Amino acid sequence: MSLSRRDVLAYSLVAGCPYALLQTAAHAAGTAGGDKKQWVLPKPRPFRIVENEWITLKDGTRLGARLWIPEAEQPGARAPVVLEYLPYRKRDVTRKINNATGEKLARHGIAYARVDIRGSGDSDGLLRGEYTRRQQLDGAEVIAWLAAQSWSTGAVGMRGISWGGFNTFQIAALAPPELKAIMPCCFTDNQFTDDAHYYGGALSNPNYYWGVMFQSVLGAPPDPQIVAERWRQMWLQRLEQEPPILAEWTSHQRFDDHWKVGSVAVDYDRIKCPVYAVGGLNDHFVDVNARVMAHLKVPRKCLIGPWAHNWPDAADPGPGLEWVGEEVRWWEHWLKDIDTGIMDEPMFRVYVSDKTAIEVYPEDTPGRWVAEKVWPSPRMRSAVFFLNADGLSEKPGAQVQLHYRGDKIVGTLRGEPDAFFFPTDLPQEQTPDDKLSLTFDSTPLPADLDVVGNPSLNVRVSADVPVAKIAVRLMQVTPEGRSWMFCAGMLNLTHRDSHEHPAALEPGKAYDVQVPLGFVSQRLHAGNRLRVAIAENFWPLVWPSPQIATLTLTSGISSLALPVRPPQAVEDAPHVAVLRNAVRDRAIVNPRGALKKDISGPDAQGWVKIVKTFDPLTVEVPDIGTQVTRGWTPATLTMQAGQPNSCRWSGGFTTRYKRDDWDTAIHGGFELTSTAQSFHVKEFIQATEAGKVIFERHWDHAIKRDLM
Repeated sequence: MSLSRRDVLAYSLVAGCPYALLQTAAHAAGTAGGDKKQWVLPKPRPFRIVENEWITLKDGTRLGARLWIPEAEQPGARAPVVLEYLPYRKRDVTRKINNATGEKLARHGIAYARVDIRGSGDSDGLLRGEYTRRQQLDGAEVIAWLAAQSWSTGAVGMRGISWGGFNTFQIAALAPPELKAIMPCCFTDNQFTDDAHYYGGALSNPNYYWGVMFQSVLGAPPDPQIVAERWRQMWLQRLEQEPPILAEWTSHQRFDDHWKVGSVAVDYDRIKCPVYAVGGLNDHFVDVNARVMAHLKVPRKCLIGPWAHNWPDAADPGPGLEWVGEEVRWWEHWLKDIDTGIMDEPMFRVYVSDKTAIEVYPEDTPGRWVAEKVWPSPRMRSAVFFLNADGLSEKPGAQVQLHYRGDKIVGTLRGEPDAFFFPTDLPQEQTPDDKLSLTFDSTPLPADLDVVGNPSLNVRVSADVPVAKIAVRLMQVTPEGRSWMFCAGMLNLTHRDSHEHPAALEPGKAYDVQVPLGFVSQRLHAGNRLRVAIAENFWPLVWPSPQIATLTLTSGISSLALPVRPPQAVEDAPHVAVLRNAVRDRAIVNPRGALKKDISGPDAQGWVKIVKTFDPLTVEVPDIGTQVTRGWTPATLTMQAGQPNSCRWSGGFTTRYKRDDWDTAIHGGFELTSTAQSFHVKEFIQATEAGKVIFERHWDHAIKRDLM
């Protein structure tokens, strides 16, 4: 018996490339089977752009939308529509990328809608924070509105990267009936464990450099060309109502209701539509892809490439993939009910890297694409290495207590999990940090190992203080002694059993703990050694523990399990064109500008200082005559070794919108310090018009440390 796609879905729920090249890729993407017709990318057609359309919600709030609508091939013909729903200003900030997305979809028969979230861009109302329930419900209303338009077939998809990927997944969990499929990219299902705010249950630096950027989103003005004379009143209202967002996030130091509202992981069964998850190995959010493949019950696919926080056709690091054919094929399958063959292909595709990106950047990361029919795959094997007193071994050694005093600054070479600036943000050669850590080395590997998945580190550990962390790096060490990190993870040990209900450590008591390690897809080469390095913290990624902690790890019983993928005789690569060396050849240019990072110390007193200097990026938007300049102001991170409460982080972000007689800017900034009992968060926003300050507010909060 053969089942239609709708039958399969119902059953599962119960239980910028040349056209010729795209056509070639589309033919290659045809399905297996002798008599089955191969899918072909639809021929380009004209489309129209609606610069601003007001979508009126049930409460009277109007959201601004830009629309790309394909011209009908015959009278009365309609098109499905794909929504992207963001607070990042459709009018100017994201205009270029929205134009590219709208064109690639609309020219192939898929309408595209780019909508500003309530209180952002040109939309009415106030933006109160990230991923709120109100934003999600508004998104469901927008989907219903799109489905009801005269030019729409009523079938709606949703896509997005980062914030857009987050809320795509969140709104899908509301199960609006018109939403037929989604494509989230670089997203997460858990806002506490896998967003920018906390890392392994510990307060992280991205919480603040994302936060100061978000300040400028919360307080940005609408465009007078769209909202007319209301613009200044709307802007002042946004500024007056802007919350102290950094203090708010710092106040929620466990997985409470604040984070749960944006976390689909609390109930995956709420997702009722097909999902195509897209991610990058060098992206902070890479873990979610394998996790949702394992937990969802709907038709689903996943693709993970070597890039960071990008779509495949803007891959950095490379190589990338030409994406338009694959995306249109997904939407045609689920929004037009055309059997494109996309669901006949493997569920899980991933790039296995031969080297780490930093070793070859800006050249493409060498490696190969592999695929598994399902994930988790029954083909996977586990390679277990015991942490013995004399190194890593496949057999356990004697149980010996090994001590590590966390008075060292480890992590300045670890790289940024939210990697945006290359090669600066990538993990560097690790030998200096290895020397400051407790390390375990294997003998040279006798054969290659392809590690694909989340390694698992199980340790028996105690601490001499009630609050402590454990930070782990995995490296492969070359015969020349070069140490290249391919995986990392950490855990606030008070969160060992639960992020929702952390519990203080009993000093001296040993606990059997599993440390979460990030998803990896890496070949470990024969002749190299595997290294596990353990410290008490990663700085400046994570804020130090309130007191210096000495960890005691029991060797012989502690172990590392690597998920090993056996090779196949023939690997199933993506059926799309590969974009090679686009970063090296400057075909892909970082849209965020450039970063210079200066690291000094430790000096004679143990002080380490990091200064990050960003080149602000100015973007001309010629079709509306606007110039947008955005960027972080210099960030300074300092700490004295052995003095955890000497740590200080500070930085800021500025955005300016300028056009003829319109010149506005938003400046935000912060400073974070601590005592053993509390965090001290200072933050400010300042707005200027024509260089004159029209609004300014400062906040100063002392926030109790909650086992942090």
